[in-house]
Formats: sequence, structure tokens, C-alpha cells
Amino acid sequence: MTPTKPIARLRAKRDDATLGGGAKRIQEQHDKGKLTARERINLLTDPDSFEEFDLFVTHRCTNFGMEEQVFPGDGVVTGSATINGRLVYLFAQDFTVFGGSLSQTYAEKICKIMDMALKNGCPLIGLNDSGGARIQEGVDALAGYAEIFWRNVMASGVIPQISAILGPCAGGAVYSPAITDFVLMEKRNSYMFVTGPKVVKTVLNETVTTEDLGGASIHASKSGVAHFITNSEEETLLLIQKLLSYLPSNNLEDPPFFPTHDPIDRPCEALDEIIPDSASKPYDILDVIHEIVDEGEFLQVMQNFAQNIVVGFSRLNGFPVGIVANQPKVLAGVLDIDASIKGARFVRFCDAFNIPLIVLEDVPGFLPGTNQEHNGIIRNGAKLLYAFAEATVPKITVILRKAYGGAYCVMNSRHMRADLVYAWPSAEIAVMGPKGAVEVIFRKEAQTSDDPKRVLLEKEQEYAEKFANPYAAAERGYIDDIIEPSRTRFRLIRALEMLANKKDSIPPRKHGNIPL
Repeated sequence: MTPTKPIARLRAKRDDATLGGGAKRIQEQHDKGKLTARERINLLTDPDSFEEFDLFVTHRCTNFGMEEQVFPGDGVVTGSATINGRLVYLFAQDFTVFGGSLSQTYAEKICKIMDMALKNGCPLIGLNDSGGARIQEGVDALAGYAEIFWRNVMASGVIPQISAILGPCAGGAVYSPAITDFVLMEKRNSYMFVTGPKVVKTVLNETVTTEDLGGASIHASKSGVAHFITNSEEETLLLIQKLLSYLPSNNLEDPPFFPTHDPIDRPCEALDEIIPDSASKPYDILDVIHEIVDEGEFLQVMQNFAQNIVVGFSRLNGFPVGIVANQPKVLAGVLDIDASIKGARFVRFCDAFNIPLIVLEDVPGFLPGTNQEHNGIIRNGAKLLYAFAEATVPKITVILRKAYGGAYCVMNSRHMRADLVYAWPSAEIAVMGPKGAVEVIFRKEAQTSDDPKRVLLEKEQEYAEKFANPYAAAERGYIDDIIEPSRTRFRLIRALEMLANKKDSIPPRKHGNIPL
């Protein structure tokens, strides 16, 4: 059947609008190894599920001859879709139109779907590929950014917000992703910075490349801005799908359950021998995690940043959990500034979205030194303490080996209102390690003896027998049970079943004052 004239006109306009900046610019995008906005959406979402809004919106700028350059959609594709059957709202910036730069109407399109996501309780996904604010629009573009930032803050802790950086993200554009829950960066073409290399050169006379200033590797390993780094756009989009599988759609829902064939009572016999005989020898905490969780599957978050602590998502008997674990093979698993910030942010996310927390503890303390003290280990270490204390989701701690000093308190101890605390027989719970402790307590006695080394060694053995074990803490009720390592998976699952209907609250307040 031949379409009527109005329908034919509509189809022609749609076809024209979906070309963005035109065939030539699309080819330029492909030549850079980048997908277009719509290609990204099609890869990310379920087939034929994308419903686009504001396809025909155009900018209203008349400065500098801009009225002569008008493209339907104005550089951003917005709408709703499903991912594995779940409704999401998303926007994809289109670099083929004005370099993806943000105008007032462009911002209005994004704000519209942000409002819809919040009202309908659905995740919000942003695919970023933009040169920043559209300079020709001046303060109107800046106002558009501020409107987006405000909505990011209002949605924080209410719906999951995920940002993928698939190209440039500079100036004011970086702050929206920074407020969202997770930032993914594709390492070939993406970068983020507030001021670019040219400004750095002009102001500081410092020469730096785009990659060294704000590339994916820098943000994944040094700044902590990027939670995930990927090798391609396709990998980025698949990772978003995987990440969403652990998250609820909003803060009033439970995380999605996935049936598993992994038995609840599967013995983890490898764990019985994983702790080295010497307390100074490292082991890989990831081996413990993979042994305990369903199918050995663990999605590590911020893998390249503050590697002395490990955080990420997994499942136990089909139910998502957030795991926080000290990593003995990196800096002996100590807590430092970066590790504390990394852990605190992850704990607060899990608490906001009803994801139970599992803590695997092997921590010798906080990292000493002038660098840490001068840069605020007190203030930043307190962030992790604050996060655990504030969290009301089920919280379970397993002390594997060391639990020394203030770090014992911070890592979700009973006194931070952990619901259950288990310990392996290898656990050592004390103010400090035996060697350091006896040097403080018995220093004078050793100095006045005929054989100082012998005295210190004897006292060290005495201290170890008294404190370098879990039994003193168990006697005081600070530990609920001392368990065999091979039974850890079973006991965690049983504990989560018991805590499934936990109800807890914090005193009424506008908000707390976390030590930022």
C-alpha cells in the first residue's frame, strides 16, 4: 500500500533525522573506531525496544550564524528501552552533530528523560561523547549543564545512574558522570578532564598529552574517577548489561534474583589451606572470593585503583551481594586514603540500593607515614567507618586472619553494628601484631635483662597465645562463631537467609555530615 503524503513526509523526515550530522560525519566517526549514538543504543538494548523522544527538536541559537546550521535531534539521542527485559532510560551523545556539544535544548532533552527515570523508578544510562558546552550559546549551555547536575544529585541513591565515556568528556561535562554511581571508560578513544592540555600548557607551562592528563588508564588507576576500563565500545556496552544484572531498578526494590545450580552446601576445601603458616606471607583474596560465590563469578569494581582493597558484586544462592575485602598481596592489605575512599563509596552504594554486604577481613592496620597523615588519612579513613556504621542492609563480616587496631573497628566490626561476625581459626584480633605489641609493653623489661632477645621472643609467644587468635573475642561475644574455612559459603548463605527480612533505621535527620 502506498503511504499517504503526510505519512511519506513523516518517514522522510525520520530518515533524515536519524542520520545525525550526515553520512560524511558518520564515516568520520567510524574511521576513528567509534560507533554512532544509535549504533551504541542498538548494541546496548533489547532488539526493537528503543522508544525515542524529541527526534525533531532543534536548537534555538541565532548567534554567530548558528541559525543556518540546524540538525534534527540537536546532537543527543534520548528515550527509553529495555535491557534483558528491564526498562531503562538513556541518552547517547552524537559526536557527528556539532561535536556532540551541549546546547540548551540538548540539555532539555536529557533533563526530560532524567525526570521520567526518576518518576518511574528506572535506571538512567548516559553514553557520553561530547566536546563540552556549545560555545555559541554561552550561559544558556552552562545553565543546561547545571540543570543536569541538579537532577543527578536528586536521583542519587534513588535510581542507579551509569555513565559510559566513549569519546571526549571535558570541562563542565565531566561533573555529571562524576555524580553518577558508575563510570565506564573505553580506553582507545575516551578521556576526561576539567581543563585540557592546551590550558595546562598556558597556565602552568606543563606539557602533557591528552592520554596522560585524562585518559582511561589514568582515571582507572590514579584518580579513581573510572570504575571500569574496557578495551572496546562493544565490551563497554556488554559490561553495562552485566552491571545492571546485580542492581535493582530503584531504592525501593530488591536486587534481581538469578537461580543458580551451585549447591548451597558446596564445600570450599581449598580455603582450609589458603592461609599461609607465616602471618607475614601474602595470599590472593580473589581466590577466597571466587571459591565462595556462585559459579565463581565476581564483578570487581575499581580493579586498578587502591588494589589493597577489593570491592565488587557477586551472588550467593542467586542473590546479589556486595563484597568488600582486604587484599593481603598488595601492601599487606592495609587501609590507606585511597582504599578507604574506594570502600566507603561502594558500601554507601550497596546500602542505598538494598544490596547486602559481605566483608572479608585481613587488615594489619592503617598505612603509616607523613604522606598519609598530611593528606588526611584521619579524615578519609573515617569515611569507611562512617559508611559501615550508617549502612542498614544486612552486614556480615568474616575475619580471615589479621584484624588489628583501629582498622579492626572500621572493617564492619560488631561494634559498627555488623549483624553477624564470623572468624576463621587463623584469625588474629588485637591492637597490633605480637612483635610490635611486646616491643611496646615489655621494652623496659627487655632492656634490663641479660638476654633482651630471649625475653622479647618469650613475651611475643605469650602475647600470640593470648591475643593472636579468635577465642578471646569469641569469649566476649564480639564474634558469633569460629567456623571452618571450607564452610564459609554455607554459613554466609544461611546468614543471609536469616537476615532477609532485616529492618533497621538510623535516627531521623536531614542527612549526616560524612567527613568529606
